Amino acid sequence: MKVDNPTSRDIAEIAGVSQATVSRALRNSPLVRKETRERVQQIARELNYFVNRNAAGLRTQQSNTIALLLFDETEGEDAQINPFFLSMLGYITRAASGLGYDVLISMQQLTDDWHIEYQASNRADGLILLGYGDYLTYHEKIEALARANTRFMIWGPIIDNQPGHSISCDNVDGGDQATRHLLGLGRQRIAFLGSTSQRSPELAARYDGYRKALLDAGLEPDDRLKVDAMSSEGEGYRAALDLLSRDVEFDAIFAVTDVIAIDAMRALEDNGYTIPDDIAVVGFDDISLAGHVTPALTTVRQDIRQAADGLVHGIVGLIEGEPVESTQMAPRLIVRASCGAL
Repeated sequence: MKVDNPTSRDIAEIAGVSQATVSRALRNSPLVRKETRERVQQIARELNYFVNRNAAGLRTQQSNTIALLLFDETEGEDAQINPFFLSMLGYITRAASGLGYDVLISMQQLTDDWHIEYQASNRADGLILLGYGDYLTYHEKIEALARANTRFMIWGPIIDNQPGHSISCDNVDGGDQATRHLLGLGRQRIAFLGSTSQRSPELAARYDGYRKALLDAGLEPDDRLKVDAMSSEGEGYRAALDLLSRDVEFDAIFAVTDVIAIDAMRALEDNGYTIPDDIAVVGFDDISLAGHVTPALTTVRQDIRQAADGLVHGIVGLIEGEPVESTQMAPRLIVRASCGAL
């Protein structure tokens, strides 16, 4: 087979498919059947055809780029990225590369105009949003994205009347699993460290799961065992000290993130408590550090590979005009030594 200066139209005619299908197949799009994708790619190899992505972008007015936005609410001072999101970055970039897209990673503040900048300026064909800080402010921004017909996927809770599409974890079930595990070990005075505000709906849902497990066990939640804490460095340590200063007994802690849990463990040990003999601890997320602290942290795992694949395939589907659904992943309890039962 020989064609001088082959084009995507030549491949389409030989393969008996549309040029749009050729374009998708050459980007390894899962929206094209495997057999068709392999046939198109084989024809392209035989014709010595390659995609000039810059030229293709000029023709289609697409950048072949996905913007990945992370949110920082520290106002530029000591900016920190949640370790959970750091772990997700590699999977997102790998999945995007497999579909022929580059990833532009950008740190944003909710007060910035990120909601009108990227797609409108053709810097990116769509957005993936990770993290949000204050959800009420964030919600206003994503409503603006929707009004501007921006293509975007959210890692975050699926909420009624929220614009866009989300990939999320069943946070209520995760909080329920963590608390039921502690109850099953005979712990009945279980403290909760984390936010319960609807400004952080994912964390509030984990608290709902914690309450559910207690009520199902016939135990009334004790507000004295609830300490507000955000998922930033030092917050778990401060929250654990606050808990210790109260005139209330507790034999376990459920923290809404691993960052809070690991800091709380350090505070307990600094104050003479042994984990898990005196106090059992469970976190949430299963960040890479969770299995390497001493004792290793029992936690609720969110599958970051599944999350990354869902976000990337979702945004590519939106870019290519395919129907996309919001999905909720099932969490899984990972039992380690911080509870004393393996």
